[in-house]
Amino acid sequence: MSVATVWPRLEPLLPQVGKPIQYVGGELGAVLKEWDSTQVRWALMYPDAYEVGLPNQGIQILYEVLNELPDVLAERTYAVWPDLEALMRAHGVPQFTVDTHRPVAAFDLLGVSFATELGYTNLLTALDLAGIPLTAAERGAGHPVVLAGGHAAFNPEPIADFIDAAVLGDGEEAVLEITGIVRQWKAEGRPGGRDELLLRLAGTGNVYVPRFYDVEYLPDGRIQRVVPNRPGVPFRVHKRTTMDLDAWPYPRKPLVPLAETVHERYAVEIFRGCTRGCRFCQAGMITRPVRERSITTVGQMVREGLEFSGFSEVGLLSLSSADHSEIGDICSGLAQQYDGTNVSLSLPSTRVDAFNIELAEELSRNGRRTGLTFAPEGGSERIRKVINKMVSEEDLIRTVVTAYTNGWRQVKLYFMCGLPTETDEDVLQIARLAHEVIRAGRAATGSRDIRCTVSIGGFVPKPHTPFQWAPMTPPETIDRRLRLLKQAINADRSLGRAIGYRYHDGEPSLIEALLSRGDRRVGAVIRAVWAAGGRFDGWSEHFSYARWGQAAEAAGVDIGWYTTRERTQAEVLPWDHLDSGLDKDWLWQDWRAALAGYEQDDCRWTPCFDCGVCPAMDTQIQVGPTGRKLLPLTPV
Repeated sequence: MSVATVWPRLEPLLPQVGKPIQYVGGELGAVLKEWDSTQVRWALMYPDAYEVGLPNQGIQILYEVLNELPDVLAERTYAVWPDLEALMRAHGVPQFTVDTHRPVAAFDLLGVSFATELGYTNLLTALDLAGIPLTAAERGAGHPVVLAGGHAAFNPEPIADFIDAAVLGDGEEAVLEITGIVRQWKAEGRPGGRDELLLRLAGTGNVYVPRFYDVEYLPDGRIQRVVPNRPGVPFRVHKRTTMDLDAWPYPRKPLVPLAETVHERYAVEIFRGCTRGCRFCQAGMITRPVRERSITTVGQMVREGLEFSGFSEVGLLSLSSADHSEIGDICSGLAQQYDGTNVSLSLPSTRVDAFNIELAEELSRNGRRTGLTFAPEGGSERIRKVINKMVSEEDLIRTVVTAYTNGWRQVKLYFMCGLPTETDEDVLQIARLAHEVIRAGRAATGSRDIRCTVSIGGFVPKPHTPFQWAPMTPPETIDRRLRLLKQAINADRSLGRAIGYRYHDGEPSLIEALLSRGDRRVGAVIRAVWAAGGRFDGWSEHFSYARWGQAAEAAGVDIGWYTTRERTQAEVLPWDHLDSGLDKDWLWQDWRAALAGYEQDDCRWTPCFDCGVCPAMDTQIQVGPTGRKLLPLTPV
């Protein structure tokens, strides 16, 4: 039977809230389907505001992949701001999709993509507004299956109580397999109810269903073991890896927002995975192996995506875009093709040692220069060896001078504070580097109109990285070092006034560490924070460290035990039963190598280091060059 839209009840509320247009839907690229004509219905959620969630590449890809199936319907929902939440509660309006404003509780599946753990409280808000019981144990046959995905799903233990299942790794093929299982189960008359459906999902070996696993603890609080509690459930759950990216050229029809969003561009993922081996980088570790999109597919996607959307910026996305084996040909081909138009190219993530004059010229060919961000990550040569970020000071100076002499007046440099073995001196070296950048830029251009922004993030040790055993630096130490750094930047006023300074306090990073390294006992803290009004914890103006501290104390959870404590090799980590493909012994050896300041090369161009991914996943690195050129090369 059809499901009625909540729009007649929602529309009168919108004039009373900020940015009402974000709840209206109807974007170019949105897909509307008849409810009754479909068998399986997905609500896809990015648990943050529309302006952050709409550009999310993962949600856009899954939305398109699912809606291409004639008997499947996928709609989108985002976190609502507190002003609308209050009105929805007062007027009995449930969590809704922006496409047709149908209630989320009516769908078969609610797929939630977590890019950061600080979105967990927003999940609880959405569940509560939807009328879906907060805990999986309370849900019945009529409730959607709540599925977590995204990078933060590689340790879903802190939200194990609130989700029915989690998917590790790439989503394109996973959502199709899950859809097939749900379709079959419904066609058979839903035998065995919700439990049977979850058992079928768990039986794939790629879907983690927390309720089918028991966690046993040692007297000192550490985990003794995690074991399946029923037959047919695997001991380890493996990640999905989509190998042939050319077979998945999505999004073909990108969503064009009605309201202002954080990114307004056509984004093409030019490759997936990274083998640079930066030890702090969870994304690089969990997305191995490297899989490049061919130059011809990139060209075709750009042409079709721009024609459909009308965007005037193309973002060439990956963890390190300039590392694509044919990046020079991609950029020159696209710059040539769109020469004389208003289309600009951007590489949102560019390694210091991969940026060169040719790239700079192509990225600025039509006069529009998008922002350039480089990430040395560490201020001193010593700390960069610890984190395996093999970038020299000479590389950095040469790169920013290249940018300045090619017309850029502003570059952004990203660093981290609180890295393992870090000292005050390592952090103060950031100021010296920034001063050198300004001096070199002024000397090379003969202009004083040169700026750089130094942006500092707090380091969080993440699961499935060599630093998963590392202790977190306490917030007070991070905050003290950041104060010293600001003083050092401003010590030379002539240089200091050309340097912008942005930083994140240590406290939100500590909570992110609690959520990313936590086990199931942390779920009580998340629920208490949410009940006390916690929303949008990833936004500094909404985050409250005191609220998290009080909730942890009330739940008997020691934040320091999860965050600032170093782990031993023998300890069972909360995510050990979730297989990212990386060999735990290899990660441990790389952690020891970090403490010794030993650097590891990129295995794309050197012999295999036995990280475990390729044999464990039956995959392989896929890199060019293919020798093909971007087609067609006729100017637009």
